[in-house]
Amino acid sequence: MAAGQMRVKKQGQGQAKILAIGTANPSNCVYQAAYPDYYFRITSSEHMTELKEKFKRICENSKIKKRNLHLTEEFLKKSSSICAYDLPSLDARQDIKIMETPKLGAEAAKKAIEEWGQPKSKITHLIFHASSGVDMPGADYQLVKLLGLGSSVKRVMLYHLGCYAGGTILRIAKDLAENNVGARVLAVCSEITVDSFRGASDSDISCLVGQAIFGDGAAALIIGAHPDTLLVERPLFELVSAAQTILPNSGGAIVAHLREVGLTFYLSKDLPTLVSDDARITSQVYSGGGARPLALYLSLQCVWVEFAWFTNPTSAGERPHMHFISLWGERMCTTIAHVQVMVHMMAPEAPKHHVGAPCQPLEALNRDKPPVLVAPPAG
Repeated sequence: MAAGQMRVKKQGQGQAKILAIGTANPSNCVYQAAYPDYYFRITSSEHMTELKEKFKRICENSKIKKRNLHLTEEFLKKSSSICAYDLPSLDARQDIKIMETPKLGAEAAKKAIEEWGQPKSKITHLIFHASSGVDMPGADYQLVKLLGLGSSVKRVMLYHLGCYAGGTILRIAKDLAENNVGARVLAVCSEITVDSFRGASDSDISCLVGQAIFGDGAAALIIGAHPDTLLVERPLFELVSAAQTILPNSGGAIVAHLREVGLTFYLSKDLPTLVSDDARITSQVYSGGGARPLALYLSLQCVWVEFAWFTNPTSAGERPHMHFISLWGERMCTTIAHVQVMVHMMAPEAPKHHVGAPCQPLEALNRDKPPVLVAPPAG
């Protein structure tokens, strides 16, 4: 076969589509109203009364009602180094992350594969992201073993990208699906905040914000081009564009370091302005093409952006992204997939078995054709 013919054969045609989504949560649930008392008690910080009052205000302003967290009270009572603000504890945190991150991702992946309705042997590519828990072999390898995927699945493992990884995996998956005939990409994000949980400090407000808003969870998506309708592949969203950019003057706005004490991070007070200004410009660009921003949200003093544009209008009353955050907290890179689940569930005929993203009735989308999704600019 000539080289030109081989290139034609390998190159796919058509636009990438999200064919299925699955989500998973740790079983441990904490309620935001009671969390300040719990947090300061479990970290032996109850003597810091003024800081506790500040933390209560942060929790109230977050508008979050509850979150799921892997770390239970029973475990934390036995883990004084993790509960302290600055004691060496990286080994203990890593042991948990390395084992539990792929397990939670596997739960979400199994649900996505079940919804997809095709044998897992048809998965050709795997993308896995986790914000920490670096190990070798990585979480992608562990997921292959947990799911029983073929040994020839082409894998991409991403660590430490943070919140914008939700957009990054969509961009990579889109390229893989559209440029490889018959490709079916399993994209998985799994986030467990074991590495960043620590006690309170008067000098570290960024830490307090993180303790107030972050939750644990996993999401998995099956992405491919040219859905096989004979095999009952039903696309949920159409992925038409993906881009990445670095915001102007954003150097140092978000900084995270993996240290002996775990994952530390800094959030600039200027972060909301930096991101919202760029978001308005980006929104105007896409609105010219008939699309509109659906999942753009602010969390307290920091802004975590997950853009999802759909051509179909939704109810103007309640925004799916804010509804999601109120129920589950900020889930970093998994948030964009969770919001997509909620949007899909608005349709009366959509499957309602997604664990981890219940929503109240909202105006249904026009389901004559799959909504068009533009992946968020990552950066």
